[in-house]
Amino acid sequence: MKKILFLFSLVLSSAVFAQTEVTTYRPGVTEEGITYFLPKTALHVVVEAKCVTHIPGEYAKYAENYLRRKDVPQTRYEEWSVENISVVPFGVCDTSKVYSIKLRPKTAAPLVNMTPDGILLAVNNESEIPERLVQPSVRMASVMTAAKDFKTEEILSAGSVAKMAELTANEIFDIRENRSLLMKGQADYMPKDGEQLRLMLEGLDQQEAALLRSFCGTTEERRHTFTIDYVPVGNVKDQVLFRFSKHFGMVDVEDPVGEAYTLSLEKRDMMKAAPVDPKKKKESNDLRYIVPGRAQITIDDAHHRKVYQAEMPLAQFGYVEHLGGDLFNKNYNVTVTLSPVTGALLRINNNAEKE
Repeated sequence: MKKILFLFSLVLSSAVFAQTEVTTYRPGVTEEGITYFLPKTALHVVVEAKCVTHIPGEYAKYAENYLRRKDVPQTRYEEWSVENISVVPFGVCDTSKVYSIKLRPKTAAPLVNMTPDGILLAVNNESEIPERLVQPSVRMASVMTAAKDFKTEEILSAGSVAKMAELTANEIFDIRENRSLLMKGQADYMPKDGEQLRLMLEGLDQQEAALLRSFCGTTEERRHTFTIDYVPVGNVKDQVLFRFSKHFGMVDVEDPVGEAYTLSLEKRDMMKAAPVDPKKKKESNDLRYIVPGRAQITIDDAHHRKVYQAEMPLAQFGYVEHLGGDLFNKNYNVTVTLSPVTGALLRINNNAEKE
C-alpha cells in the first residue's frame, strides 16, 4: 500500500514539474542589456462630419394652407455631410523588429525611455511618450427662441390645433405689416431715432422667426469626429476605407447604403540600405534605427474627387540601420532620440568623458 502511494505521489509531482510557465514577453533593461522594438507607421484617418436634424413644426401640415409653403418637412429626418478629412501618422510596435544592445561587463546601464509596448524613444535622454489620438463626438446645437414665447393669449386659448395655426399665421402677417409701416415711416408710434428703429425691427424679426418655426420646423446641428486606423503594407489602389451615408452617417464598410471613400497609397521611393563597407564592422548587438521611406496617400470620395492628398514618411517602407556598438560603454556619454512614429534618428550627442 505504501508503495502504491509513493508511486502515485511521484507521478503527480512529475506532472506538476512538467508544466511550462508561459509569461508575456516584455522588452526593457536587464543585466545583460537592453531589448526594444522599432515602430511601423500607422495612420489615423480623421473624418469630421456634420449632422443636421430637421424637426417638423407643430403646425407643419397647415403651412401650405396658411403660409403657402410647400417645402416644409412633415417628418423628422437627418442630413449628414463630410466636412473635412485629415490623416495623422502614429507609431505601433513592429514585433518583427526586436533588437538588443548588449552591455559590457562593469558598464552602467544607460537611461532608456520606451513606450509601454516597448518602442524605443530615447537613450540617456528624456522623451515624452506620444499620446494616442482620441476624437470624441462633439455636439453643437444652436439655441433658438421658442415660438411659445410670442404666442398671444388668443392663440393659446384656441380650441383646436387648426385654429391655433390660423391665429399664428395671422400674427405673422401682422408682424410683417408693422415692419413695413415702420420702414416707410407710416407707423402710429414711430421711433425717436435710428437706434430705436433698429431695435424695434430686430424685435419684430425675432418674433416672426420664432412663430415661423411653428410651421417650418427647426434644425439641430451636431458635429461628429470619426477615426479609422489603417496600417500601410504596400501599394494599394482605390481600397475602400469607409462608407458614408447622407442619411445615416458612418456605416459599415460593406454596407452599400453608404458611398465609398477609397484610399490609394503609392511608394515614392523604396529605401535600400547602403552597401556594406567591408572595413566597417556592424555589430549584431548595437543600437538600430530606421531610415524611413516615403509614400503618397490619396483619399477619394465616391465621385472620384480628391478629398485628401499628402506625402509622408513611413517606417515600413525604409530599412534598419546600425548606430554603433561602442556608444554606450563607460567611456562615453551618448544621448539618442528616435521618432516614435517612424523610428528615424532625430538627435544624437556623443560627448567623450575626459579622463
